[in-house]
Amino acid sequence: MNSSSLIAPLIRRATFFPLLTTTTSPLKRQFHYTYPAMTEKLKPAARVSGNRQDVWSIINSAAAASPIQPIINMGQGFFGYNPPKFILDAAKNSLDRVECNQYSPTKGRPRLLKALASAYSPHWGRPLNPETEITVTTGANEGMLSAFMAFIEPGDEVIVFEPFFDQYISNIQMPGGKIVYVPMHPPEEGKNKTLSAGEWKIDFDQLRKAITPRTKMLVLNTPHNPVGKVYSKEELQKIAELCLEHKIIILSDEVYDRLYYVPFTRIATLSPEVEKITLTVGSAGKNFYATGWRVGWLIGPPELIQYVSAAHTRICYSSVSPLQEACAIGFEQADQENFWQETINDMAAKMSKFNAIWDELGIPYSQPEGGYFVMANFNKVEMPKDYPFPEHVKNRARDFKLAWFLIQELGVAAIPPSEFYTDENAYIVEDYLRFAVCKPDEVLEDAKERLRGLKKYLRED
Repeated sequence: MNSSSLIAPLIRRATFFPLLTTTTSPLKRQFHYTYPAMTEKLKPAARVSGNRQDVWSIINSAAAASPIQPIINMGQGFFGYNPPKFILDAAKNSLDRVECNQYSPTKGRPRLLKALASAYSPHWGRPLNPETEITVTTGANEGMLSAFMAFIEPGDEVIVFEPFFDQYISNIQMPGGKIVYVPMHPPEEGKNKTLSAGEWKIDFDQLRKAITPRTKMLVLNTPHNPVGKVYSKEELQKIAELCLEHKIIILSDEVYDRLYYVPFTRIATLSPEVEKITLTVGSAGKNFYATGWRVGWLIGPPELIQYVSAAHTRICYSSVSPLQEACAIGFEQADQENFWQETINDMAAKMSKFNAIWDELGIPYSQPEGGYFVMANFNKVEMPKDYPFPEHVKNRARDFKLAWFLIQELGVAAIPPSEFYTDENAYIVEDYLRFAVCKPDEVLEDAKERLRGLKKYLRED
């Protein structure tokens, strides 16, 4: 069969495209297609076709446009340093083993499942079954997507507290879920003085009103990103009682479960009844300073976990094998290395070191109870009225302007938290910026020195 007979059928199938042919030699033809305007059938799904720039692209473009280089990135929550040596050694050694370079079982490598069961059973107050109550996923995010895919049908409602981790939204929309938002409110006096992040509160009357017969799931995040709040046991009991009353699945995002500076309660451990409706999400990336490893897990009753596992199998089948093995070794050795306590001590020290700049400037902030983010209130910062913001920033909430201004004038990147609220509720956090402190101490010191440049923009009360 010659080349002409191969090409002809393709041309016939593509007749809906205008076609220009240029002959450069008897044996070589070049075909150039001119694509028509987007037709209805070629349109992307609404879940991925939004035109508004997201926060990450705006911050990246601001960083690229800033005259101050290099930018100090206090925005994105990736670690600025490596996992400890015993974790890295486990990963390197795993690569030398044949079985660790092949597919893992879809629910996770047996060694990791066993290590997770051993690590979490003391918190649950009973032995966890590694075969039926835990499933390993490709990062916590894919684990949450698997949970939504397992239980959400088109039209089912999912309650999400604002501010939310932005990936929740697209993950819920993928299976056709409807998101019902319940905002968390900062303390009114937070604009004038530093208070605990625990002072950010949910209006429980508002939460009750948000529940309908279509409510299938509620997403909880504790310790909370970006607020740094650790939900109190009393707050968790109120949430759990509502979910039990209305038979709502709790998806508890606890990826910062090893970073808490006040008492931390896992909602699944409140009672056997609450445990039966709860899926708990964990992350090796957050636990071991390795966000690029993409190893996560869900813990829950067999009657829920089996369907999460089934969805995970259909999404990506299995997760990266050598890093699962490394995580297993990490859990096995963490206690003898005193790693968990050192993790808390180290991050608490970074928090104290970095937040000293806000005390120095008189800028109030929410004192974090967990995690590695801090929310500072920039109500006292006055930007020049004629500041030349680009068009895609002009119409966003004040925190977007603050973030752009900070990058351009001081070379420090932070995240505007209104991105994690609906437009209707963006005003709630328009004076705040989120800073990630999981960076080397020298980076924190450099950031503090640059942030001293805010002094000339502070309003005197």
